[in-house]
Amino acid sequence: MVEKAPLSVAMIVKNEAKNLPDCLRSVAFARQIVVVDSGSGDETLRIASDFGCEVFSEAWRGFGPQKQFAVEQCREAWILVLDADERIPPETARVIRQIIDSPGNINGYSFPRKNFFQGRWIRHAGWWPDRVVRLFRRGQGRLTEAAVHEAVAVEGQVETLEAPIEHWTEGDLGRIIRKIDRYSTLGAQQAFAEGRRCSIGSACLRAGFTFFQDYLLRGGLLDGPQGLTLAVTDAVNKFFKYAKLSELNRRAEKQGRGGRIPPPSGAFD
Repeated sequence: MVEKAPLSVAMIVKNEAKNLPDCLRSVAFARQIVVVDSGSGDETLRIASDFGCEVFSEAWRGFGPQKQFAVEQCREAWILVLDADERIPPETARVIRQIIDSPGNINGYSFPRKNFFQGRWIRHAGWWPDRVVRLFRRGQGRLTEAAVHEAVAVEGQVETLEAPIEHWTEGDLGRIIRKIDRYSTLGAQQAFAEGRRCSIGSACLRAGFTFFQDYLLRGGLLDGPQGLTLAVTDAVNKFFKYAKLSELNRRAEKQGRGGRIPPPSGAFD
């Protein structure tokens, strides 16, 4: 049996029974896998437990804080932050092992991310190389506190790697629409907290420019039907984010700045 690497994998999950087995198999070389669940109603918890993961149940805090909680449960010298719909290919696993086994003064590493949508590797419209920092020394990195679009912030030097992480994005359009509702709500709430303003007209213009940029300027048309679908869904997400921000602005004007502003519909639970 190959000795496992002194690596902790930190994950947050909710109803990821479809994605979790392949993800866990791809990081089976890690000595510790931490899975933080926020109320799954499917087989997620059983799958994680059967695989030998350390499972924690935690009420939802937002993406950044939830992942930071997972990181804080890690014990090994190195930590890899991973989502359930991501995979570590064998060649990337070898690179991670080499990093862990080799002494040095690098505290963090970024990976290019290969995003797959409906079975196709998406190479345009900003989807490749989609570089993300995911591997860092324990105690030298933490998650930003953003409720959405969180990232790993590392103290010290970060080196870029060419070995990829694979990301198998949601391909079911019904689930994508529900995800757009959640993420646009979070984005609107964050923008509102920052004091930003928007009108419905501006939301329409932003959505139109997003489609034009993704599909034409950034070459999304070269990714076939999948590229067209992604450009449309990105534009729809942009519209609803700023339309919901406009809704919050109107409520604030009616209720006064000092009052508690109820969130727009579709808040993530």
